[in-house]
Amino acid sequence: MNPCLWVLPLLIMVQSKRHHLSCGCEEVCDCWSKLQWVNCSGALLSQLPTGILPVTEHLDLSVNHLTSIDQGSFRSLRKLRVLILSDNNISSLADGTFTPLDSLQKLDLSRNSISWLSPGLWMGLGSLKELLLAENQLQDLNDRSFRHLDGLERLNLNANSIRSIQTRTFSGMTALRQLYLHHNRLTSLSSGLFSTLRSLEVLNLCNNHINSTEVGVFTPLPSLAELNLANNSLSSIHFKTFLSIHSYSTHIQLVNNPWYCDCDLQRVFRKLHSVHRLFLDDYHNLTCTKPNGTHSPVEVTDPELCAAETVTVLIITVTVVIAVVAAIVKAERNRRKSTGKHWSEDSELSYYSQS
Repeated sequence: MNPCLWVLPLLIMVQSKRHHLSCGCEEVCDCWSKLQWVNCSGALLSQLPTGILPVTEHLDLSVNHLTSIDQGSFRSLRKLRVLILSDNNISSLADGTFTPLDSLQKLDLSRNSISWLSPGLWMGLGSLKELLLAENQLQDLNDRSFRHLDGLERLNLNANSIRSIQTRTFSGMTALRQLYLHHNRLTSLSSGLFSTLRSLEVLNLCNNHINSTEVGVFTPLPSLAELNLANNSLSSIHFKTFLSIHSYSTHIQLVNNPWYCDCDLQRVFRKLHSVHRLFLDDYHNLTCTKPNGTHSPVEVTDPELCAAETVTVLIITVTVVIAVVAAIVKAERNRRKSTGKHWSEDSELSYYSQS
């Protein structure tokens, strides 16, 4: 037997042992002290591991059985730049849980059971650039949900159960560039919701239940490059809703909405096509579900019907105007006749009185 076949595994075991000894972490974790990297993913941990060296910059605690994290649990890891806590059962996070981590740039809390974000949860995370909260149990967001995250650039709230977002929820996030809210339960978008997100480039709102948007909701987004409203409940949209976007170039997705294909909607899309900075990427895939429910393409709405409708409206308008003018003319004639009659009677009375 070739001695190399049994020497090589032995060397790997020794080297692995050295990894554990060199950084002092538990046997269930893999440690590379020179890289300041600790991997405890899938280690069946029910509590945080001990003995992790303060030089650690990357800590992976994903796919474990953690349910809560106490305040100050990471106080010795001030050099952490990446902390991954995804795929656990975390439902409770105390105020100041991450306070000592002033160098942290990425925090992944995806696929947990978090339903509430306390006002002091993010204290001390002034350097955080990326926060992942996808696939949790969040329902309502308010103006205290993301305090102390002024430098955040990417926020993923995908696949929660978010029903409402207060107007000032994202206030202070002037550096935010990507916001993912797809697969939630939003029904409407009100003006002021994104009022401070002047750096926002990507806004994903697909797979919600959005059926209405206020005209000025996207106005404060001068950097918006991608807006996804696909798979919602929109049946109509106001032209100014998109015209108010003043970015250099914005790509818009609107597929799989129950569009009410009347002439008004056709005019909206025709106007949007004339705005060079706006691009309806999936326009050719939009279908009508109302008024006839045939799922015919939006782009083949009969233009002759709309032209006929326009002519009909014009005729009605002209008819009304003529009727109004005729009534005014008639009233004026009657007034003049009445005035002339009174003048004649006054003249006769004056004549007889002088005689």
